[in-house]
Parts: sequence; structure tokens; C-alpha cells
Amino acid sequence: MSKAKVTGFSSIDADDESLRERHVKPLYADDSNAQDEQLDALNELEKEHKGKKYRDFTMLVIIRDIIGPLLLTILSFYLRFKRIDQNNHVVWDEAHFGKFGSYYIKHEYYHDVHPPLGKMLIALSEWIAGFDGQFDFSSNNPYPEEVNFKVMRQFNASFGALCTPVAFFTAKWMGFNYLTVYLIATMVTLEHSYIVLSKFILLDSMLLFFTMTTFACMVRLYTLRKQQMTRKWSLWMLLTGLSIGCVCSVKWVGLFITVVVGLYTCIELFLLYCDTTLPRVKYYKHWLIRIINLIVIPFLIYLYCFKIHFVLLYKSGTGDSTTNTLFQINLEGTQIKVGPRDVVFGSELTIRSHGLSPNLLHSHVQLYPEGSGQHQITGYGFADSNNVWKFEFSRSSGSHLDINGTLNGEIVPIVDGTEVRITHKNTGSNLHSHEVPSHVSRGNFEVSGYGSQDVGDAKDDWIIEIVKQMDSPNPDYADEDPDTLHPVSTFFRLRHKVLGCYLASTGLTYPAWGFKQAEIVCKDSWSHRDKSTWWNVEDHWNNNLETPEDYVPPKSNFWTDFVLTNFAMASSNNALVPDEDKYDSLSSSAWEWPTLHKGLRMCSWAGYIDRYYLMGSPFNTWISTTCLLIFPFIIISVLYRWRRQTLYLSDDQIWKVTIQGIFPFISWMTHYLPFAIMGRVTYVHHYVPALYFAILVFGFIVDLTLTRAHWIIKYPVYLSLFGGCMYIYILFAPLCQGMHGDGEKYVPLEWLSTWDMAVQ
Repeated sequence: MSKAKVTGFSSIDADDESLRERHVKPLYADDSNAQDEQLDALNELEKEHKGKKYRDFTMLVIIRDIIGPLLLTILSFYLRFKRIDQNNHVVWDEAHFGKFGSYYIKHEYYHDVHPPLGKMLIALSEWIAGFDGQFDFSSNNPYPEEVNFKVMRQFNASFGALCTPVAFFTAKWMGFNYLTVYLIATMVTLEHSYIVLSKFILLDSMLLFFTMTTFACMVRLYTLRKQQMTRKWSLWMLLTGLSIGCVCSVKWVGLFITVVVGLYTCIELFLLYCDTTLPRVKYYKHWLIRIINLIVIPFLIYLYCFKIHFVLLYKSGTGDSTTNTLFQINLEGTQIKVGPRDVVFGSELTIRSHGLSPNLLHSHVQLYPEGSGQHQITGYGFADSNNVWKFEFSRSSGSHLDINGTLNGEIVPIVDGTEVRITHKNTGSNLHSHEVPSHVSRGNFEVSGYGSQDVGDAKDDWIIEIVKQMDSPNPDYADEDPDTLHPVSTFFRLRHKVLGCYLASTGLTYPAWGFKQAEIVCKDSWSHRDKSTWWNVEDHWNNNLETPEDYVPPKSNFWTDFVLTNFAMASSNNALVPDEDKYDSLSSSAWEWPTLHKGLRMCSWAGYIDRYYLMGSPFNTWISTTCLLIFPFIIISVLYRWRRQTLYLSDDQIWKVTIQGIFPFISWMTHYLPFAIMGRVTYVHHYVPALYFAILVFGFIVDLTLTRAHWIIKYPVYLSLFGGCMYIYILFAPLCQGMHGDGEKYVPLEWLSTWDMAVQ
């Protein structure tokens, strides 16, 4: 054995027998005492040698698994913190997420398309920075001196920087050799898009971090698959559920990595099912543990984030219109005024739906372009005079209100079963339905504004059906008549007298001709629990009635608020479709991301400020995209050889290929294909999580190709890959570290004609 092999880090087993032969040489053939002394000396030498081997191995582990990733992490923090406050203007979506964070500081309710965890973390960074919430984060405006935006950005950058150690240990647990592990971690550290997104007050770094931790936890479970039900395995199962809950609570895109973990879990459960030696009781216990950790715990985290969200935002704000009446009226500073407690004929009021789109019943002068051609009836969430209606006597009753809004001086209340005609205050038309198909949903009838006070027919009449009364916390109102219609606290349905259908909000929206407002129809409903047919009076005015000063409205139900908020988020997401009448220079198509066909200017391109260009590293993106194209052929080749029995794969080898290659490829598809097929507007940053999994696929192919290669090929190739990654980062560093001055000096970076980082 060579000297290098004995003393090198990679060898811990020297030839002890040859060592003994070299040193056990008796001085005299008959001198037994001398031989004993020689043996004692030898034993000491062996102990010293083994101790050196152990120290060498320990030093190797410290350098390889602690110092190495620590240095990469420090580099990651440096690159993301570097000149982070150089551009002191509100950059790109800081205008949204910085403002959302400020709402938590001011406790004002708002609405957004994303769950609240990421924005609450941004609010935490603003609180740490001593922000008072008064700056409005208007796009491209400079930050005032009193706003410590640097601390806010550094807080966000920390999530991006911590992606490096997560990537390192994920690759290590996946079983890659250490050169591949360090290559993957270096690529994540030097990825331009990761760096630039980390520098600003955005959700993307948080999303990437929790996506990576979720995948890392899943991989750790893979390494512990033969130690299931142990304490360590249970801990990582819990951490997996916590990561799933966090990633889904930042953005719904987190559901994509949740699908991957679900697929892995199904495979594990199937293999356990096939294990005939496993008792069925223990098998069901595996199901129970996974259900609790991977479904219940993530859902509770998601749910609790909304609970905190509602507790923090207790003041009226910009998002009131997406919530129901009970939620709004309990907000501090609510715009809803308490009106008279009994709704009567002649009352003017607004009516809000209990459906998944809790909008106010609305009409306007515009007509339906098809169908009846009568006035449009829609659902609209914001305060508007076109939301005001009036209760009149039905056509069939023959009664009419007098000039004082009474019936011969008598105030007539609206009770359960009362027939009413509902007229629109501004247009004077009647709420009407007929056997004309609805315009968006199928199987329902159109609801329109028809006629006037004098012109109309029996199809203007509706019947009040009270379905629920909510009690006031004030005991003085405990004896309110349960059969009388009250504002806010009475939930009722409107049944069409002629058709028998119910006024309903479908949750769908009209096209542009209906101003994207909610569709209102008359639908057949077989259950009085159908919330789409439930309504309540919100605002109520009647000069003939007194308004109580001590009425306390009922509290809203958390579950109702939770469901409605999530549906409002879904509706807002669905509304994010490209506007064919406008050109969006920032948007891009999914095919442009893995090809780097187009980047994104994140801020004003004026020469006097630092400019940032969101685009992936050409090295990382192009080489990983190439590997994505090669990967299916590698798997097909392996399967073909295995099928022809020219390749033997043990269970451990099958698992290794699955976790190193197949799962990263599936993860890439789940994070990329939805954006390729969805109709919503898309941007470059949507590729950020998918790029990470593409890098892992690249690592699999490199590891598979070079692990058994001769060192003459292996090390130069690795050296070229490390060098290429670092060289491309340095070359394109201005994209993520800020471009200054004249754009002409960045023309050499425009490798493709579609890149526009140099043009002013």
C-alpha cells in the first residue's frame, strides 16, 4: 500500500498485518523479554495509527459536511446582501407585497390572491425595521429616509440564502457523490434569478425555500425508509408536514410539491401493502401517521395562518368587498351603518349574497347584448348607488305605497312568505326573471331589470323565505320576531313566484360586456341549505322607522370567512388572464423560461438608478434544460436493458434511480406544466421552483455519467462544470447585482436578440 493511500483522507483501513511484519523483528532468538517489549511497542504503534486514521476521517467529515456547506452559505448570504439597498426605489412587486405587509402594521383588512403566511412574514420584517405602515409602496417611488427598507430586504434575502444549505444536504441525502453535491449547491448559490429575487420584498424566495425544504424532508424520509416508526423517522415525517403547511400558506403553487410528496407516500404505502410479513394493524398505523402528518398538520397550519390573518386585520380596509356582511360590520371603522331593525315595504336597502362570491345585488343602465336585451343584473362588491333597491308590493296584490312610503299610513313589515316586488332605485326597473337561458352558467334562467313602476307583469314578483336568524350579543334584542326580515342578521331566499326558481349567485363572472361582474341567475334549488341562494339585507334606510343606537351585530363564523376568503382568492386568480387589448411587456410564455428566450425588467430602466434584469443563469438553465430532454431517453434505455435482462437492478438501486432522477423530473413537470397549460398571465419568476428540480435532474445525469469514469475524464469535466458555473455568474453578475450607467456597456451580454437588458 502506498504512502498516499495510508495517509490520505479517503483511506481508513491500512494493512495492519504488513505493519506488524515490518516492526516485529526479535533482537535475539532466545530473548523473550525483548520480544514482549517489542510487542508492547507495536500495540502502541497500532493504536497511534488507528487514532490517526480516525482523526483523518473526522477531519474529512468536518471539512466536507460542515465547513464546505458553511462557506457556500456565507457566500450565498454575501451575494444576496451585496448592495441590497443600492436601488432605493420600490422595485417591481414590492409595490404589492410591501403594501400588504403594511396593512398588518395598520391592521387594515385587505384581499390578495395568495395565502397570508408570506405576507405576514413580510409584515414581521417591517415591524423589525420599525416601519409605521404610512408609506404606500407606490411603484418606482423612492423610499423615504424613515423607512428602513434595507432590513426588510435583508429579511427576505435570508430565505434565499438558506436555499444553499438546503440544496447541499438534499443532494447529499439523495446519494450523489460529493463533487456532484457541491456542484448542485454551487449552482443554487450562483443562480442569477435566485439572487435577484432575494434582494427585494417578494414572496418568491420564501416559496423557493419552503419548496426545497419540503423536497428535502421527503428525501430524508427516503434515507430512513428502513427505519420507519423510529423516533428519527417520526421527526422527519412531522417536519415534512410542517414544510407542506408552510409552502402552501405562502402560495398555492406549494400544492405542486405537495403532489410530489403525495406520490412518494403512495408508493411507500403500496410497497408496505405488498409486504406480507407486515401485520395489518401496523399497516393501518402507517396510514394514520401519514394522514396526521401530511394532511391534518399542513391543513391546520394553513388554517391557523388565516386565523392569525383575521385577528391582525380588525379594521376596515381595501378588502372589505370580498367578505360577507357579518365580517364587514364587525370591522373597526366599517362603512356599513346600522339601520332600522325591521325591514318593511318602502324600505331602501342593499342585498348581499351568501354564495362563494359574496357580492351585492347590482344593476345599471347597460343591457344584455343577447337574451332578453333588458337591464343587466350582476353582483358587485364595492359601494355604489347602483346597489340600492326598494321593496314594493307585488303585482298580484294590487297594493301601492303612498307618498309617505306606507300603505294608507300603515307600516307593513316584510315577513316569511311575503310576496314582494324589488325595484332598482336608479333605473326604476323591476327585478325580473323569465324562461331565458342564463348567459354564463348552464341550466339556469336569466335575471334582468325589466319595466318600471307601472310597466311589468307577474314575473316581477318574488316570495321571501327566511332560512336563518342570527341573535345579537346584546340581550335586549333577544326577542326579535324570527318571522320578520331584519337587516344583517336575517338570512333569506327569494323564490320566483311564477318559475319557482331562486335568485342565486353562481360564482362565475360575465364577460367584458358585463364588466367582469358576478353572474346572477334564477336557479332550481333542491335544498334550503344551498348558500348560493341565501341573501341578507346589508344597508337599510327608512325615514318612517327609528335606528337603534345600541344594536350589536352577531359575530361572523370563522369557517364561513375562511371558505369565502379562499374562494375569493381563487376567483381573483382566475381573473388574472391576459388582456388581449393591451401589450404586457413583462409577461412571458412558459416555453420561454427553460430556453431563456426572454427576461424581465424589474424596475425603471433610467440610467441614473441601478437596474435589475430577472433571467436565469445561462449555464444553469440551458444545461439543465438539455438534461431534461436527455433524461427520458436514459430511463427508457435503463428499462429496455432491464426488460431484456441485460441489466440487473436491486431494490436499493431502483430506489436510488427513482429518488435521484425520476422524482426530480416529476417535480419539474408538476412545477412547470401547469403554467404551460393554464390561461392566466405568466411571468419569468414562475419558473423559479421548476429550475431547482431541473438542476437536480442535471446532477443525476452528471453523477450517473462521471461516477465510474476514469479520473482523467472525471475530474477535468467536474472542473469545467464548476468553472463554467462560476464564469457565467461573474459574466452576468450585473443582471442580479445591479447595472449602472450607460446601457451600451452591457450590449455584449445580449447573447440573444430577445434580451433587452442593454436598451434604454
